[in-house]
Amino acid sequence: MVLFNKIEQNQIKELASLASSIWHEYWTCILSPEQIDYMVKNFQSENAIKNQTENENYTYYFILSDNQPVGYFGVSDKKDYLFLSKLYIKKEFRHQGIGAKAFEKIKEIADGKPIRLTVNKYNKNTIKAYEKWGFKTIDSVVTDIGNGFVMDDYIMET
Repeated sequence: MVLFNKIEQNQIKELASLASSIWHEYWTCILSPEQIDYMVKNFQSENAIKNQTENENYTYYFILSDNQPVGYFGVSDKKDYLFLSKLYIKKEFRHQGIGAKAFEKIKEIADGKPIRLTVNKYNKNTIKAYEKWGFKTIDSVVTDIGNGFVMDDYIMET
């Protein structure tokens, strides 16, 4: 059974650790180790997550299977849409329908609003999954994230 638990402030350290392990496993085929380290530090570290939840209207959820965290997602409620910022699952739990169940929970949180996200243009399998879930590409952006790194993304929306 897959469950979703909203992350409390005292769980941010655990979330940051999970995020770091998933990011360092997942992104190696697309990004350099230096960019992965930089992005984890600036977007998924304990301090970054704390800032996002306290100042940027982010809410994070653990994805649990047998009461163990197997992934997480983060959303931010915007005026006209729900921004899906992160959706990550540990390697050994991928391709088991957990992402689809997480997306159903995200749709429930969106409560009828469109869902918008950014996805790396070279993340082909994830793009296919989002398309299967009804997302359409609405734009393309290259964002300078500092330190000589960029995010080369599609913006997708339901």
